[in-house]
Amino acid sequence: MRSTPVVSSLPALVFAAWVGTMAMTAFVAVIGPVVRLLGLSEWHAGLSVTAAGVLWMLSARRWGALSDRIGRRRVLLTALAAYAVIYVLMAVFVDTALRSAPAVWVSVLVLVGTRALVGLFYAAVPPTAAALVADEAAPGQRAGAMAKLGSANALGMVIGPAAAGWVAFHNLALTLYVAALLPVLALLVIAWRLPKAVPAAAAGKGPQAPLGRFDPRLRLPMMAVFAAMISVTIAQVTVGFFAIDRLQLAPAAGARMAGLALTAVGVGLILAQMLVMTFKRMPPRHWIALGALIAAVGFGSVALVTLPWQLLATYAVAAFGMGFVFPSFQALAADSVEAHEQGAAAGAVAGVQGLGMVIGPMVGTLLYRIAPSVPYLLVGAVLSALAVAAMLHGRRAP
Repeated sequence: MRSTPVVSSLPALVFAAWVGTMAMTAFVAVIGPVVRLLGLSEWHAGLSVTAAGVLWMLSARRWGALSDRIGRRRVLLTALAAYAVIYVLMAVFVDTALRSAPAVWVSVLVLVGTRALVGLFYAAVPPTAAALVADEAAPGQRAGAMAKLGSANALGMVIGPAAAGWVAFHNLALTLYVAALLPVLALLVIAWRLPKAVPAAAAGKGPQAPLGRFDPRLRLPMMAVFAAMISVTIAQVTVGFFAIDRLQLAPAAGARMAGLALTAVGVGLILAQMLVMTFKRMPPRHWIALGALIAAVGFGSVALVTLPWQLLATYAVAAFGMGFVFPSFQALAADSVEAHEQGAAAGAVAGVQGLGMVIGPMVGTLLYRIAPSVPYLLVGAVLSALAVAAMLHGRRAP
């Protein structure tokens, strides 16, 4: 007999997370060639990615709180529609600019502006989807559902850049047009499969105080997401340099090795999240402690790497540990608050995630200038501290 799914809207949410992440990472895969062809500098590409992270950080909590007031479905439809329109405008501009390059300041303004707006509107999707899972799933069952969303994101991170690179080899502008179709597909699926529901705040009784920005109930989930995003973004931004400098590879071979390492990350994340989906009774704080400890060993071991296969192995181990952490801090946040606070809690966690996305690359590149191993030793120390904090939290929890 086929059992009834815990979250009826989960397939639609998983699809939206998958294609949304593919569209986000497809841009990262082609921004380098676009910048070169338009005569821009490398820091312009970095500025566009950073701008998206900043707006994500500033808006995620507000999106989550808005979904508590007006409903998850309305927020998802609004955000995905705006996401799709802006992506199409960006694709049209790039296509036109590649045929006749405009002034440099125009290209910078449009690329940074459109990418920032993409970050602004896509920031609504992860916290609203997490809040919707928390609405339907009972405490203790949320980690498995969150892991399915996490696996969709990881799969999008693997497939997005690979597909974008293949399409870009034939037509660079076509890559962005194809990527722009993905949020349209997500919008259609959400509109078709997501039922209308009463907003969580409206369903409550009496006046309800808003969730505090530094609510102590969210202390461990916010520590976990910040440590996780700092670690992941440092590892992402330094792996290409590490492959060239430590492994003595040519730039092209270093880029290929970086791509293989990030593919290993995607595989490790998916395998770990499958385990989280299987062992549903394990408390989220235990997954955080175990995952942080495994990831600390993996990332810390990168400092000892001297051969290419060792780099792939350490990144895979680290990603396996992070696969336990990512869905678990979302589930822990959901289990820690009331029904009318789910959107705000998911948004607060997503906002800290955006902060980590902004700070991590800067910290990683600055520390890398000291020595290639220093960023990885820092990541190992941060994740070890998170593991200890999660274990202590488990002892204090009722």
